[in-house]
Formats: sequence, C-alpha cells, structure tokens
Amino acid sequence: MQVTDSWQDDEPERKPLNRAQAQALLAAKPGVSVQRVVALQVVVVAVVALGALALAGRTVAWSALYGGLVVMVPAALFAGGMRAWLVKLQPAFALFGFAFGELLKIALTVVLFLLAPRLLRTPSWPALLVGLVATLQVYWIALLLRGKRSGRPSS
Repeated sequence: MQVTDSWQDDEPERKPLNRAQAQALLAAKPGVSVQRVVALQVVVVAVVALGALALAGRTVAWSALYGGLVVMVPAALFAGGMRAWLVKLQPAFALFGFAFGELLKIALTVVLFLLAPRLLRTPSWPALLVGLVATLQVYWIALLLRGKRSGRPSS
C-alpha cells in the first residue's frame, strides 16, 4: 500500500516563464495601479457627495463625503506607505509590512468611523453608509477597468 500526502499537488512540475512569456502575460493581465484606485475613489466620493447635496442638502452631503473619506483616507495613506518604504524592504519584511499596513488601514477606518458623531455633530448615518459603501465598490470597478486606457480601445 502506497501512502501519499493529501496536501501535495498531483500536478506535474511547472517550468518557469522566460522573459518574453512573462512580458506577454503581464501585457495580457495588467495589474491595478494603487494610484488609479485612489483617484477613482476621489471621483466616486465627489459624485456621491454632490448627489447628496442636490437631493437632500448640506448635512447629508457632508455625511456622504465623510463616509467616503472613511475609506479613502486610509487607502491613500496605505498607498503612500507602500510606495515610500515598503518597496525598499526585503521580501520577508515586505510581507510583514504589508500585513501590518493593512492592519493599520483597518484600524484607522474604524477610528474615523467612530469619530463621525464628534466631527459631524449630527451625521446622517444612511448617507454616511452610502458614501462608505460606494467608495468600497471602487475596488471592483478598478478590477473591471484594469488594463483599459482612456482614448485607446483595448484588445
């Protein structure tokens, strides 16, 4: 009776890609720029806040804007941290730094959310949540738009 480890893959060993294959793969499946995500978040926050201003007034608009900022500010700080220092670290430390950065991003998001009543006096919670949720959806939009350049048709 032959004993095999159930956690091991039964797939054959894969060969590493050569330079041309790797470049072709990157061209076919481009990544999502962190700066592009933050820029899209700015647009979404502005549209949601202006829509709230037109529909319900200034207090609701501030709440919607704040809801978007609860997501956008930590994301922008995380993106800046990634560009500034995380790329300079060795891979093992970079992985730890990425995880720690994500933890800080979540903590800042929670703190900003909890500060809403103090900063907005009388927040409109539905508008704040709409701004927050709409801004969170930008990650999906960015994934759908990845690789598409404005002005040029994608192939």
